Amino acid sequence: MKLTKIILRHLKMRMKSPFTTSFGSFQDKEFLLLEAIDDNGLSGWGESVAFHIPWYNEETVKTNWHMLEDFLIPAILNKEISHPDEVSDIFSYIRKNNMAKSTVEGAVWDLYAKEKGISLAAALGGQKEEIEAGISIGIQETVEDLLRLIDGYANEGYKRMKIKIKPGWDVKVLREIRKRFPEVPLMADANSAYTLEDIDLLKALDEFDLMMIEQPLASDDIVDHARLQKEIKTPVCLDESIHSYEDARKAIELGSCKIINIKIGRVGGLTESKRIHNLCREHGLPVWCGGMLESGIGRAHNIALTTLDNFILPGDTAGSSRYWERDIIEPEVVVENGWIKVPDKPGIGYEPNYDTIKEFTVFEKSFT
Repeated sequence: MKLTKIILRHLKMRMKSPFTTSFGSFQDKEFLLLEAIDDNGLSGWGESVAFHIPWYNEETVKTNWHMLEDFLIPAILNKEISHPDEVSDIFSYIRKNNMAKSTVEGAVWDLYAKEKGISLAAALGGQKEEIEAGISIGIQETVEDLLRLIDGYANEGYKRMKIKIKPGWDVKVLREIRKRFPEVPLMADANSAYTLEDIDLLKALDEFDLMMIEQPLASDDIVDHARLQKEIKTPVCLDESIHSYEDARKAIELGSCKIINIKIGRVGGLTESKRIHNLCREHGLPVWCGGMLESGIGRAHNIALTTLDNFILPGDTAGSSRYWERDIIEPEVVVENGWIKVPDKPGIGYEPNYDTIKEFTVFEKSFT
């Protein structure tokens, strides 16, 4: 294939409610969409998952635009590509900036699947016809507000609840959840809010029969997590610490975790996501697909990735209505009794709604 035109769009969408974690709160989601058009007029779509503030990692919407406009798009425009796996090689001279790279690579994967007339899931080697859906719940004003949300999502059939925690919003909160919902599959996401000085507190979480505690320590650490995992029964899941296959390999060798969360944008794309998935399968570590509050485009990529066989834990890929009054795809992603049907149409399987995209677009630029 050859990308003859690329359209980069900056969108801003209002979420239904604010989303709060240990590192901040926001309600307006800004993100980039990239439409890659080949010499046959087909379009492939990718989404940048970087936030407008560098609180998850060093990338932002603005830095992604800079990297895409000045480096990544010029490097790939009008270049012959036989397979999406080549994209990471084309970009290998640029260090990090994984979310920006993934934006392009996701569009190429979508385009590749469309050219082959197969679903993105099939192009990746996925086998599942439906995937389990979990839900991520931010920090709430009160514990009662949180319990009310859990009750609602449990009634909707979601297979797993992920609760954001931070110092002062942890043990007591989880204890109240377990009193009300003793059997609900539950995990805690700390977003690096703790240190080894909190090891006694983290040990106390063992009583709550959690599926895992996600990224309790520093975002760039795998050494202290190894020490922590030896001290607690709850499985440690690494998120922010894993940016590549090599990071995953070293974490597994050190015993830093028992589970890995794969986020496509964080690791630089679907190709690297597959490599990490395969490595974890070889070592008996389950993986799951984390969410970054994506629109329907990014959500569709997550669904396709989750069809791979070692994604055996429910991910964060909730339905579109969890976050948006209107999504930018048709049909929207729907959860039925905790399951999402994997589309079998070519590419991502959902149609971008150009009118809705235009409504939410703040700025766009074309490259030829």
